Amino acid sequence: MTTILIGGDLCPIGDNVPLFTSGDADSLFGGLLQDFRRADLVVANLECPLIERRTPIPKTGPVFGAASAAINGIRAAGIDVLGLANNHILDHGWPGLENTMAVCARAGIATVGAGSTLGEARQILVRKLGDLRVGVLAMAEHEFSIAAANSPGANPLDLIDYVRNVASARDTFDYLIVLLHGGPEFLTAPSPRLKKTCHFLVEMGANAVIVQHPHALGGYECYRGAHIVYGQGALLMDEAVYRNDRGFHEAVLVVLTVEHGRSSMELVPIVQSDPAPGARPMTGERADRFLRDLAAKSRAILDDEYVSHEWRRFCEEQKHAYLSVLVGHNRLVRLANRHGRLARLLYRRQRLLGTRNVVCCETHREALETIFKAGVL
Repeated sequence: MTTILIGGDLCPIGDNVPLFTSGDADSLFGGLLQDFRRADLVVANLECPLIERRTPIPKTGPVFGAASAAINGIRAAGIDVLGLANNHILDHGWPGLENTMAVCARAGIATVGAGSTLGEARQILVRKLGDLRVGVLAMAEHEFSIAAANSPGANPLDLIDYVRNVASARDTFDYLIVLLHGGPEFLTAPSPRLKKTCHFLVEMGANAVIVQHPHALGGYECYRGAHIVYGQGALLMDEAVYRNDRGFHEAVLVVLTVEHGRSSMELVPIVQSDPAPGARPMTGERADRFLRDLAAKSRAILDDEYVSHEWRRFCEEQKHAYLSVLVGHNRLVRLANRHGRLARLLYRRQRLLGTRNVVCCETHREALETIFKAGVL
């Protein structure tokens, strides 16, 4: 019997920083350490580079980076593998990513999902645990962190490459775990595309697909004998802007038990940075209610119509913000346009139809991506 524990986003920021740098695993993970130590393999997603100096790249959104010494807490906790395929791992460019991989290697912690080139980033990490060979593959949606043939970064979500990659490495592993960093933040159900993607990853060889990044619990399902978790929340991430958001502080550890070619999944509810530093088990009635609600949500997302409805509702709530970003509004103008009145005043319908076409059509979108990646900005 082999046990694999997977934690969500791990980012040494905020009030947790001193605990990471001092290596205080007891304060960082408290009662969770017993779960870590029972597992044969412990995996988490490192949501920021470990850096010696700041070398931020041009991007939108927050730029994260933690001191190299933060590895002390990660090593003391007994985490074996860190996924690096996420939207922040290249926040400090190649110097930050290169230092991260070197620091982890010196600490005896394996990394997966990023590298100096796409060829390195796409490699499947294989760990032999007794008689079981466990493969770990990490991928991220296309933001500012993605590797290319001759440039560093994270392994991109590319379904064609995924199929070829798994097929070429099929003889090297018995059980494949895919860490997928993507999906909309704070959506408590998978989008139709994300659900379809996760199903396809299973159909093409994954035994478990764990979605990270949404900072919310998106439900789970067993599909064709494989486990899918549509968002598990953060393992430990004290992001100041979300300190008053209760849902941000709730998450699960995913525990996979593999025996005789079959696997089972247990979800361990936790709270993190809520408000005290560190992560710990959720207990009592709160834990019972949390698991009941998560089970109900998981039953609901089996219905494709429910998933589509939740996605349409989310998009309706966010449409003016998205359109403001698309047409280049600054922060004040975006605020003024939160109900869409400004856009209707300034932009004729025909202009928005043109924007729709270049975004939605695959060929036009590919052209735009190529233009932007070529350095038009």
